[in-house]
Amino acid sequence: MNITLHKSKVVNRNSEITITGSKSESNRLLLLQALYPEIKINNLSNSDDTLVMADALTSSSNYIDVHHAGTAMRFLTAFFAVQKGREIILTGSSRMQERPIQILVDALQQLGAGITYEKAQGYPPIKIVGKELAKNKVILKANVSSQYISALLLIASKLKNGLELTLEGTITSVPYINMTLSLLKQIGIETSFNENVIVVKPVLQDLISKTITVESDWSSASYYYSIVALSDVGTEIKLSAFKKNSLQGDSVLVEIYKDLGVETMFSSNSITLSKTKDCQLNTINCQLNNAPDIAQTIAVTCLGLGIGCDLSGLHTLKIKETDRLEALKTEIEKFGTKVTITQDALSFSNVAPLMDNVIVDTYKDHRMAMAFAPLALKVEVTINDANVVSKSYPTFWKDLQQIGVSLSKS
Repeated sequence: MNITLHKSKVVNRNSEITITGSKSESNRLLLLQALYPEIKINNLSNSDDTLVMADALTSSSNYIDVHHAGTAMRFLTAFFAVQKGREIILTGSSRMQERPIQILVDALQQLGAGITYEKAQGYPPIKIVGKELAKNKVILKANVSSQYISALLLIASKLKNGLELTLEGTITSVPYINMTLSLLKQIGIETSFNENVIVVKPVLQDLISKTITVESDWSSASYYYSIVALSDVGTEIKLSAFKKNSLQGDSVLVEIYKDLGVETMFSSNSITLSKTKDCQLNTINCQLNNAPDIAQTIAVTCLGLGIGCDLSGLHTLKIKETDRLEALKTEIEKFGTKVTITQDALSFSNVAPLMDNVIVDTYKDHRMAMAFAPLALKVEVTINDANVVSKSYPTFWKDLQQIGVSLSKS
């Protein structure tokens, strides 16, 4: 399905959009619940990725296909490695089979895991023979994807001797690591994080039954920040359910979008985004090591505002659903502005007037579809393969209509 977004204004300014739980928190908690059934979860994400994760954790099959779900691939690699007596093949889509898994597999093998490659060395599909892991020390480079680190931390309390994980160098995804550790602590698992060493103690007795409510997804909220930034002064959108002291790195949106004219007001269980002034910047500079998933949103917001954009800390974007840096360059340039990318950065200046009636390709990447949608506040734009949003936010197009964005499907 393709969707054409007609040039619109946000007219239903008092609408409240309810965004379901964070995919990041949901997938972590589902794995922990599979290890510790005492855990109960409220407000799970309704994303495809979370559904895939839940299905895999409850499947009795010896062949698990996670399709495009990168988080599930990494977390399940660790999970099945400690399922004693279980033997499975873990695979995914053609793109997933191009996304590296070797760093995590090597770390698990250091602990004694039985994992081998079915095709290309270092890539899915992989064969996992679950066993009890008695070794407890692993060393990783600190700049690797936080999902590798979190995968190890999530299973650590089930290792016979727990885990001591040493990270070498500068850590690049601290918020996601802290999210994992915070969830572990909430369910009663003892952890420490001193300098570059993380320790998770083994659980030697049953945990106390506990219910955890997942906070709504800040990555999904980012598209509304973009919409408000591109709207007239006075526009407001209310989103729930969010909290001020979030575990999610993408909550840095609150500070970043202040400079783009958007203020965030917190209430007990929601946030209200308000366009309080026009953007006064010529260029925005952001280091996004800790929040790379909002890079696409910020870049497109800057394009729509007609200001320069200089984003860095984006090395992990090259191994996402698509090479997001290449994809952003290609699609932004369709609107008339030249983009420069490196291995970990994106920038543009001298923003040209937006070309109208542009067709945006999405590369099977949900964030490409949603990041470009707010440009409907400025021009008509068509999003190809718009159903891809179901990976993280299935009701996105319906919610856009609720706030007044006009669209048609083809």
